[in-house]
Parts: sequence; C-alpha cells; structure tokens
Amino acid sequence: MGRGRAKAKQQKVARKLKYSTGGTDLDRLRSELGVAERAASSEPPVPDDAYTEPHDDLVDRYADLAEKYSDSDR
Repeated sequence: MGRGRAKAKQQKVARKLKYSTGGTDLDRLRSELGVAERAASSEPPVPDDAYTEPHDDLVDRYADLAEKYSDSDR
C-alpha cells in the first residue's frame, strides 16, 4: 500500500530536479574535476598545426600509391 506514496515522492523529486534553476557551484565543480582556472578574457590556445591543410597527409599518401600502381608500365 505504500507504493503510491513512494511513487509520488519520486515524482516530486524528479520534477524538482527537472525544473530547478540550477544553483550549480561551478568553482567547486572545477576544483573537483581538477581543471585549471583561466582568465575569462584569454583566448583558447591555438595548436601549432592549426593553419596546415588537414588533407595534406592524405594527398601525399595517395600520390605514393598512384605512383606505385600507375599504368605507365604498359
């Protein structure tokens, strides 16, 4: 007989979690995750190879295979 009351309580808790406005402590979460804090105005770091063409390696590999299997031997 207690199932109805338990279910109602679970629904109440679920609604509270779904519609709550947050209150998340981001600083505490950051410290728990071990993320270093950066200044808000700083830009994200740019990798060294950010301006290289990502398909260069594929083009080089294709060129090697094209030479290997070319029909110039016929």
